[in-house]
Amino acid sequence: MTETKDRLAKAALDHVPFDGMNMTALRSGARDLGMSPDTVSAYFPMGGADLAMWLHRQGDAELAEWLKTAPEGRMRDRIADAIEKRLQLADRELVRAASSVLALPHHQPMAARMMWETADTIWNGLGDSSRDVNWYSKRATLSGVYAACVLYWLGDTSEAQADTRAFIDRRIDGVMRFEKLKGQLRKIPGVGMLGDLATGWVRAPSATAPAEDR
Repeated sequence: MTETKDRLAKAALDHVPFDGMNMTALRSGARDLGMSPDTVSAYFPMGGADLAMWLHRQGDAELAEWLKTAPEGRMRDRIADAIEKRLQLADRELVRAASSVLALPHHQPMAARMMWETADTIWNGLGDSSRDVNWYSKRATLSGVYAACVLYWLGDTSEAQADTRAFIDRRIDGVMRFEKLKGQLRKIPGVGMLGDLATGWVRAPSATAPAEDR
């Protein structure tokens, strides 16, 4: 089933520039493969939103492979490199089409999940070993950074998207300053405990959460 779903998705993407990321593109892809268009809903029940998720996860999988041999260096540079690489792995026109679908209110939770999964891919690929509330805060923070970078990248007309890299660097620098301040604050008696209590609600079961938190 997975192989057929992949073939259908790839065929549908050829139609997205003309039809949009929707069920029409998926049905056209099915016809190209000699499949009945009626079978599309079995593989992509949410139509364009499911296709957007499939496309996004393909990019994350490629990023995970790249991270296995990514250059070493300062952590902030490695994070910035990973974000830049993830954007390079994406097709801007397809991302625009996906964004138009995911902007609908009932699909926004799925869009947030995509950002989280990319952040998780990056932290895992960089060898994150946190096993406390930092596991969540790191991914939540990077999700927001990545989402902002995607929006900037979509409108970037600079040569080789040089402005996007500068934007990424600024966002990462801002996060690093915040993390430094957070670390200093947690040294104050009682602040660390309050912080853990304030963010504890996010500790829902997760497929990728640290084992001891499940």
